[in-house]
Amino acid sequence: MKKQAGFTLFETMVACALAFILFGIAIPAANDGLEAARSADARSKLLDSLMKAASRASFTGTKSVLCPSADAISCDDSHDWSQGWIVFTDRNGNREREPDDHLINQVQALEGEVRLHSTAGRTRIVFQGNAGNAGSNVSFTLCDGRGTGKARSLIMSNTGRLRDAAASEKAAQSTCSK
Repeated sequence: MKKQAGFTLFETMVACALAFILFGIAIPAANDGLEAARSADARSKLLDSLMKAASRASFTGTKSVLCPSADAISCDDSHDWSQGWIVFTDRNGNREREPDDHLINQVQALEGEVRLHSTAGRTRIVFQGNAGNAGSNVSFTLCDGRGTGKARSLIMSNTGRLRDAAASEKAAQSTCSK
């Protein structure tokens, strides 16, 4: 009698069960990592836009405006920046993009479950010729699919300095809720 090589049904079922358990652990961890990367990308894009706006304003002496924009043409009157934003020179100071205003930068809608909101009432960030922003400090709340516990606040002072902090519970709840 020859001995047969192979797996028994029981061994196959145990191997499949272990594989499902490992996938059950690995997939949520991979999703969390992906959301963290998307959130970091959004933060990087915001910082890049802020730097370009401040730099252009100080270089040209003309005001630069950063505002949420879903169509990359005009500003939205919203504090939700998740659908994208634009940076442009504002020659006449009306805080609206005119056909002759130079588009400095545009960012498309954020990916995944990433959301970015500014302080209520701050729908535009205006950089003056000295590279400082007009108005009061502005806070951006950045949230992703990992939940309110991972939400961050990016606070920009009038001088253009940006600092990172944990988001308040109220800001995290309003930004992270769908």
